[in-house]
Amino acid sequence: MRYRFDNTLAASTGRLVGWLAVTCLGIVVPASAAMVWTDPSSPRSMAGRLAAVWRVSTETLRLGAVSGAPLRILLSLLLGLVALLYVSTLIGLITSGLTDRITELRRGRSMVVETGHSVVLGWSEQVFTVVGELVAARAHQRWGAVVVLADRDKTEMEEALAAALGPTGTTRLICRSGSTADPDALKLVSPGSAHSVLVLPGPKSEGDAETVRTLLALRAVLGAHPGPPVVACVRDERYRAAARLAAGPRGEVLESDRTAAGLIAQSALHPGLTPVLRELLDFDGDEFYLVAPPEPAGRRFGDVLLDCATGAVAGLVRADGTPRLNPPPHTVLAPGDRLLVVARDDAPLRWEDGRDLVDPSAMAGRDVAVDEPSRFLLLGWNRRAPHLIDHFRRGARPGSVLHVVADPAEQAPPTPPLPEPRRTAKRTGGLAVTFGTADATDPPSLRALAPDSYDRVIVLGPEGGERAGRPDDRTLVVLLVLRSLAQESGIGTPVVAELADERNHALAPLGPGSEAVVGGRLTGLLMAQVAQNGRLAAVFEELFAAGGSALRLRPAHRYVPVDRAASFATVVAAARERGECAIGYRCHDPTDPAGHQVRLNPAKTCTRVWSGTDDIVVIVTDGPAEGAGGPETRREAGADVP
Repeated sequence: MRYRFDNTLAASTGRLVGWLAVTCLGIVVPASAAMVWTDPSSPRSMAGRLAAVWRVSTETLRLGAVSGAPLRILLSLLLGLVALLYVSTLIGLITSGLTDRITELRRGRSMVVETGHSVVLGWSEQVFTVVGELVAARAHQRWGAVVVLADRDKTEMEEALAAALGPTGTTRLICRSGSTADPDALKLVSPGSAHSVLVLPGPKSEGDAETVRTLLALRAVLGAHPGPPVVACVRDERYRAAARLAAGPRGEVLESDRTAAGLIAQSALHPGLTPVLRELLDFDGDEFYLVAPPEPAGRRFGDVLLDCATGAVAGLVRADGTPRLNPPPHTVLAPGDRLLVVARDDAPLRWEDGRDLVDPSAMAGRDVAVDEPSRFLLLGWNRRAPHLIDHFRRGARPGSVLHVVADPAEQAPPTPPLPEPRRTAKRTGGLAVTFGTADATDPPSLRALAPDSYDRVIVLGPEGGERAGRPDDRTLVVLLVLRSLAQESGIGTPVVAELADERNHALAPLGPGSEAVVGGRLTGLLMAQVAQNGRLAAVFEELFAAGGSALRLRPAHRYVPVDRAASFATVVAAARERGECAIGYRCHDPTDPAGHQVRLNPAKTCTRVWSGTDDIVVIVTDGPAEGAGGPETRREAGADVP
């Protein structure tokens, strides 16, 4: 009976209405009769009581309660049914319209009407970093909006961003669903009136082709309109030239693999730089700005280093856009030049003569550093490994050795093929590179490599295969094995580990002097910086390139005597004598998990007693730097030296 009843309901709307009417009458009529028969004032005759039951039932069903001739009753019943049909149809139309509208809004297909907003196209591991930094950059604005367009559910994107970022203040987050390579979907986010557009790299190397398509679709939407500055990111260098052409003259294209490899190499060659780079790239604190010189052209660069009381001068950008980080002090400022300054975004720059703050007697004498070769062990192989070797070749000291060990089982397209194992070193510039194969997750295999005989160990994540969704799992296992071997030998070799997920940073078992580099996060920070000021793209490109000008950490005793009070202006003057620009310092901080605290752009009047554990953050004209990864660094990390 239930089966036949279900089939009856599914047959047509008329049968459903009929069963509804029968059910209503089966409840209303008996209940009305009970009310009449239990009423002491009800009529005594049967006809009177039936008329009273009719009246109560019709009032309950809102069909009217007209009495009299049968024709009059039928007309009243007809009018009641028409009214009921009209009201129910109207309610149904309103409900259906509201439901369709809410469904459309939840699908994220409505037009965004904004001006001066930031548009983020795509969804990858960088989206939380990029959106968070854009929100931080707009923290001091009264109103602002960040619009995200991706081929994902709108509600899921909103929930993920809210969980990762929390409250966003006066900045509104707006999500829209659609393909970033579809011009119709791009029109929904109004890119023509945006302040900037950021195109995130795809989740895989094949996503670079999608990035190029997105840039072409963006040009199709903008048409002849010059449009806002566009910042895109690709993973494979083969797509960078095509992406630059598709982005147009106002576009900047970054290469995430090469940038991440450069960050890993700098962390291995020059320990301690990762927190400095993070401080420079995020919008929470001090970052790079381009400002006009305080006086007309004609002054020398070295003369203005001490004049900025609320900023640290790091270089200049010529009128044609050519950056010059740490130019020689005698460089003359030309008309149209802009100074590159590290400063806070909410603090106006104040210029004043700072020569009186310098104590010449507190400036340390120049010493000659001895360059020593280093030994590096690279565990793992992925797309970024060839770039990493190239950075080591350009930045390592002459005579250094890099031994590459990878598991052939990790090889999967489009990862570059692992070179054949070599017993003899292949000399590339001043670096000797050897190759071998082993399973780094196997303790006996890793013990046979003698990791404690190296100055630094670099661990790369896998590429592709079954572990593509969670590449950090293998990295965490390798780090645990390294810690176990370090406890056995009593020699803790500093480790630089590549992580894909920022959340795994807290899980990484890192020893003293070790660092974890989340390349995707730093790439996202870089994209946000360039989106806010496109002229900084060339500055960061020179800063992260192998060779040229670069960030370094130098021991404080090279600039000021240890255990003696000196102002930061004295440190700036001492660095100027060495042809360097001092922009901050790193001091020992037992309350910080990393053991150190980085402070950029301290006041020139800041006076402190400098200790032997302090480092000065400087921008130098790079060569193979001393004190980065050799025995001296291992002593500072608290590790034993064989």
